Amino acid sequence: MNPKKILVIEDEEGLVLSLEDRLKTEGFEITSCSDGNSGETEALSGKYDLILLDIMLPEKDGYQICESIRKAELLVPILMLTARSTNLDQVLGLRIGADDYLPKPFDMQVLLAHVNALLRRASYNNKEHGVNIISFGHFTLDISKHILKKKNKAVPLNAQEYRLLEFLVKNPDRIFSRDELLDSVWDYDSVLTTRTVDVHIAWLRQKLEEKEIPRHIKTIRGYGYKFNLK
Repeated sequence: MNPKKILVIEDEEGLVLSLEDRLKTEGFEITSCSDGNSGETEALSGKYDLILLDIMLPEKDGYQICESIRKAELLVPILMLTARSTNLDQVLGLRIGADDYLPKPFDMQVLLAHVNALLRRASYNNKEHGVNIISFGHFTLDISKHILKKKNKAVPLNAQEYRLLEFLVKNPDRIFSRDELLDSVWDYDSVLTTRTVDVHIAWLRQKLEEKEIPRHIKTIRGYGYKFNLK
């Protein structure tokens, strides 16, 4: 089996060396970039299985790079590494398409848990399922192509919005607590909180044009959410 390729975009030399040593020991193939421009170029090559992305970088910051990756419709998992740990920074990173957020300093074992969980999830999502289209209301979700459409027009979703929607669509009429959704969709013990689920649900409702009266994503008061296909 070919080793998974990880791109590290980080300008802190000591941390880069530590990451390279540990990740190579774990069997990963590592490429590193120390500035935003070269990091973006490498990321857009599409040859990586996962990207570790710092926010504060020379020339171009991590938010800009993350946006560029998602605008190019690359679904590579992105784990943001940053010394900035406010909720606003975290939400912004997730909003523009990052899959996870890990504040510095972090334990290397914790980082490996996040990396492996993201790779497992990406591997599952990339398996060949054949044509698998689920319709609900005016929408269709093509699971084989990872595309949501409304009347044959694509609806833009970031990577985590897509994963949450796919999970809900595949499990209609089941009630899930916020913790259960974190475990099932984010798939590991994370620094993320249940508020993250609420934020992503709100974004999905906007994409599904459910701002006033939710038709498909129902709130179950005091517990969580369930998805209605009708």
